[in-house]
Amino acid sequence: NNPKTTLNEAFLGLLYPTLNYKVYGYLTNTKVKFILVTTDLDVRDTDVRNFFRKFHAAYVDAVSNPFHVPGKKITSRTFAQTVSNIVGSYGLN
Repeated sequence: NNPKTTLNEAFLGLLYPTLNYKVYGYLTNTKVKFILVTTDLDVRDTDVRNFFRKFHAAYVDAVSNPFHVPGKKITSRTFAQTVSNIVGSYGLN
């Protein structure tokens, strides 16, 4: 009985490690896939999971806009700024 809104998610974890980067995956309940590629080889799974949760919430807000056409590129400046802030908060610039 958590009063917070929860998003159904499937953190896929580390998909493909190499010597130079790591690839992580995330699948939403609507089958939208997010991929994160990072050169930070010491990144923790909990940080990546939190990153995806924040990104997923921003994505849901953007596609819930009544002016957004499903299947089209998200052109919202607010979405772009939110994603930039999320990325910046993890030092992934």
